[in-house]
Amino acid sequence: MNEIKTIVSDIKKGNLKPIYFLVGDEPYYIDKISDYIEQNVLDEADKGFNQQIMYGRDVSVEEIVAAAKRYPMMAERQVIIVKEAQDLSRNIEKLVAYAENPQPTTVLVFNYKYKKLDKRKKLHKVIAKNGIVFQSNKLKDYQVSDWIRRVLSGKNYKIEPKAAQMLLEFLGTDLSKISNELSKLMLILPQETIITDLHIEQNIGISKDFNNFELKKAVGEKNIVSANRIINYFIENPKKNPIVMTISLLNSFFTQLLLFHGLKDKSKSTVAKKLGINPYFVDEYFVAARNYPMRKVAQNIAFLREADVKSKGVGANNTTADVLKELLFKLMH
Repeated sequence: MNEIKTIVSDIKKGNLKPIYFLVGDEPYYIDKISDYIEQNVLDEADKGFNQQIMYGRDVSVEEIVAAAKRYPMMAERQVIIVKEAQDLSRNIEKLVAYAENPQPTTVLVFNYKYKKLDKRKKLHKVIAKNGIVFQSNKLKDYQVSDWIRRVLSGKNYKIEPKAAQMLLEFLGTDLSKISNELSKLMLILPQETIITDLHIEQNIGISKDFNNFELKKAVGEKNIVSANRIINYFIENPKKNPIVMTISLLNSFFTQLLLFHGLKDKSKSTVAKKLGINPYFVDEYFVAARNYPMRKVAQNIAFLREADVKSKGVGANNTTADVLKELLFKLMH
C-alpha cells in the first residue's frame, strides 16, 4: 500500500508525527507500522529510558497523556506505544485535548485494532490534522491473491494462481498467517522459484488434490466421482478440513455464480472484476454456469444454509459425514 510506504519513508527521513493512530480490521499493517517505529525511531542506547510499551487494558487515557507530556531523558524524543488500544474505546475521546496540542518530543502510537475511529467526532479530525490516522482495512479475497504475488515478487519469487488460491482458501484472509507461511517457503526455496501447488503441499501441508479449491472445481464441473473422493478425504481428516470452511467456500462460490448469471456483460475482464476473482479462474464460472442454471444456483444456496444449520447441531443429530454427503448429493443433482 502506497500510504504505508509513505509513512515508513517519512519516518526514515526523520519526518515524524507526534501521534500515529493505527486503526482497523486488518492487524497486519497496524503491527508492521508499529513494529517499525518501535525498532527504528530510537537508538538502542536511548530505548531503555525513552521507549515505553503500554497496554490499553492496563492504563487509562489520562495515564497515557501524562506519560506523553514528559520530556525525554538525554535524547531528542521519546516513543510511547499503546498496544490493544481498542480496550480504551469507551474513553478514547478524552485524548482530544492532548491531540490538539501534542508534545513535539513524543511519538505516541496507538494500535487500535478491529474497531473504527468515528470520522464525525473531534478526535479523528484533530489527530488527522496534527498526526496520522491510518485505516487498515481487511482485503477482499482477490486482493489477497494480488498481495501474495506482490510480496513474493518483492523477494524475487513468483507463484502460480492455483498455489496462491490454495493458501487463501486454507488460511483465509489473515495476512499475518499468510506472511508466516510465505516466510517459511522463502527460507526453504531458492530465489527465482516459481511456487507451485506441489511446493505448497510439500512444505505447508495443504493437499494439492484434496482441498476446498479442488472440491469447488469438481462441483462446478459436476464431476461427481472427484467431488465424492474429496468429500471422503475431508470426512477422514476433519481437523484439516473443517466443515464450516467447506460450507462457507461453497456458499461463496454459488453466490458468485448467482451474480455471474445476472451479468449482462460476460467478458472475462468484467466477470473477474464483478466477482472479485483472479482472471485465471474465470473459465471455471462459465463451465459451472452451464451446469447450474440460475434457479438451481438459488436452490443450492438454500441447501448450503440448511447444511450450515445442521453442522451446528440444530435439528436432527447429524454427523459431519452425513451432512457433507447429503449436501453434495443435493448440490449436484
